[in-house]
Amino acid sequence: MFERSDETLIKQALKGKKSAWIALVKRYEKPLYNYALRMVSNPDDALDLMQDVFVAVFRNLSSFRGDSPFKGWLFKIAHYRCIEFYRKKKPTQSLDDSPEPEEIDDTACPEGSLSTGQQVIGIQNALQHLPMNQKLVVELKFFQHATFDEIAKQLGISVNTAKSRLYSGLDKLKEYVELDYV
Repeated sequence: MFERSDETLIKQALKGKKSAWIALVKRYEKPLYNYALRMVSNPDDALDLMQDVFVAVFRNLSSFRGDSPFKGWLFKIAHYRCIEFYRKKKPTQSLDDSPEPEEIDDTACPEGSLSTGQQVIGIQNALQHLPMNQKLVVELKFFQHATFDEIAKQLGISVNTAKSRLYSGLDKLKEYVELDYV
């Protein structure tokens, strides 16, 4: 059986077909949840963010122009919701107060190829130490498989800035991961 394209599902959802909307949600719920979990490191907050993003997408589906892929538009909304989350978050909350991140579904992202769950948790913890602008670029490049052009367009920055943030973030990640294993 063939899989309907995002564009087909969007057209059907806009005409009021519930099954098309449900198919879109099911297609993107795992990647969106994993993205939110990597950004906020709390399963409950990740679920809330995912729900908030899908509500926003549902309300604004008619404004999707199709200039870029639906997935990019969806994750751009998720990106803004994560920024809003951090703006609302208490500025005095320490990273040490954050709960341990859960393991992420390894069918939806590449870290499943790591040999142990401990390594995954170590990388997740290291990601939490990155500044938001670097964490977003690392997330988009390695977990969403976006190109530098796509990252630049989605974040409203130049390609060189995206590259700079990625390499700075990777340098910091390397330091944090090495500290955990020394």
